[in-house]
Amino acid sequence: MGTPTATERRELAFAGVAQQAALVRTGAVTPRELVETALERIAELDPQLNSFRIVLAEQALLEADRAAAQIGASEDLPLLGVPIAVKDDTPFGGQSRVCGSHAHGDPEPEDAAFVARLRAAGAIVVGITRTPELAAWPFTETVHGGITRNPWDLERTPGGSSGGSGAAVAAALVPGATASDGAGSIRIPAACCGLFGLKTTRGLVATAPYEAPFGGLTVYGVLTRGVADAALLYEVASGEPLVAAAANDPPPLRIALSHRIPAGSTARLNGEWRRAAEATAQLLASLGHEVVERDPPIGPVGLNVLARYLDGIAGEAGCVAHPERLEPRTRALARLGRTVRRPAARARRHEARDAARVNAIFDDVDVVLGPTLAKAPLSIGRYERRGAPYTLNGVLRWVPFNGVWNHLGNPAAAVPAGFAADGLPLSVQLVGPVGSDATLLALAHQLEVARPWADARPPVS
Repeated sequence: MGTPTATERRELAFAGVAQQAALVRTGAVTPRELVETALERIAELDPQLNSFRIVLAEQALLEADRAAAQIGASEDLPLLGVPIAVKDDTPFGGQSRVCGSHAHGDPEPEDAAFVARLRAAGAIVVGITRTPELAAWPFTETVHGGITRNPWDLERTPGGSSGGSGAAVAAALVPGATASDGAGSIRIPAACCGLFGLKTTRGLVATAPYEAPFGGLTVYGVLTRGVADAALLYEVASGEPLVAAAANDPPPLRIALSHRIPAGSTARLNGEWRRAAEATAQLLASLGHEVVERDPPIGPVGLNVLARYLDGIAGEAGCVAHPERLEPRTRALARLGRTVRRPAARARRHEARDAARVNAIFDDVDVVLGPTLAKAPLSIGRYERRGAPYTLNGVLRWVPFNGVWNHLGNPAAAVPAGFAADGLPLSVQLVGPVGSDATLLALAHQLEVARPWADARPPVS
C-alpha cells in the first residue's frame, strides 16, 4: 500500500464517515492514514478557521495504531479508524469541558455516553471544537478562544453554538463531528456551512452524564456533509436502525410549506431563503409528494422557548468552577435567566400542552418544510462588545425558526438547498412529529440524490 499523494489525501478527507470506514474495512487505507490526513489538514487550514480548541494528535495516532490491529473485527466496529471531533460542551474523558470559557475547571472523568458509543464503534477523536461561551449564541466568537470563521467566507460566522464542529466538517478537517442543539445549535451551523444537521427526537441519543442538559432543551448529535454519514453515526449512538431508513426513499408524504415567522419575533425573511424553501417544495412535489401551504399553530410558544433558554444559561453559569471569569455579556445573560426562573418552570410544565397544540398539524401532514434561517450567516464581529439584550434581540431576528422544536422535542433537520447569489449556502428545515427521525433521514436522502450537495467544497478546504 503506497503513501497517498496530496490529491488523494484531499479526496480521502472529503470521502465522508461511511466511505472512510468502508475503505478501512477493505484495507484500502489504514486508520493511521486517515488520522494523519485529518491532522495534516487541521495544521494546514485551521489557522484560518480556528475551529479547534485543542488537537489531540499523539493520542489519536496511538488509537489509530491500535485500531489497525482490529481491522479483522471491523464488521463489529462500524466506525473503525474514522477520525471525528468532539464539541467543547460535551464531556470527553481526560479533558476539561471548557465550553468557550475561562470559567471551567477540572478535566472530565469520562466521556459523555454517546461519545463513548462512537469511540466503542472505532471512531478516533482527533480534537475538541470551539463553541461560544456556555453554548449561548448562534455565532462562535469568544474572549477565551477568539473568532471561529466560516470556510465558505472567512468574514462570516459558521454559526453556533456548534460553530467549531460546523467549520471543521465543512472544510473536511474531519468527516464528522459531535454537536449539540438547545435552540438550533446543530441546524444553524449546518445551514451556515452547507452541511446536513439533524436534531433528533429528544431522548433518542443519550445525554448522560446529564439528565436534562440546558433545562431539557438540549439534545446531543452530529454534523456531517451527507445524510448517510449522519444516519450511521446516529445508528451507532442510539442503537436504532437508521442506516437502512436513510438509504430508501420514503413513501409519498404530505408536506406543509410554511414561511410564517413565529409570533413575537420581529424577524424578516430574506427573499433568497424564502425562494430556497419554495424551490425545495417544488422539487418534493416532482418527487411524488403532496405539498400544501400550511403553518403550524405555534402561537406564543416562542415566549416559553425564550424563558427556558435564558434559564438554561443561568443554570450553566451557576455550575462553572470560576463564575467570576465569565465574560460580561454572559454574566448579564445569566442575570436575565435568573429573573425568568418562574416563567421557565411554568414553560416546562406547559410543554405537553404546547406540544399537543402545535403538533396538531401532524394530524394533517407528515412533515413541515420551511427556511432554516431568516437570512445569511452573520458577519464576523457583528455583536462584538454589544450587551446581552442587544445581542439577544439581534440574533433572534436571524434564527426565529429553530428553538420551538427543542421546547416540544420534535426532530428537525437542516438540509442544504443550493447557494445564494454571493456563494453562501442556503438551507431548509424539515420538521416531523416526535419519533419520525427515520422519515426525515429518508426524505433528506431523497433530496440529496435529486439535488446533490456534498461535492460542493468551500474556498477554505
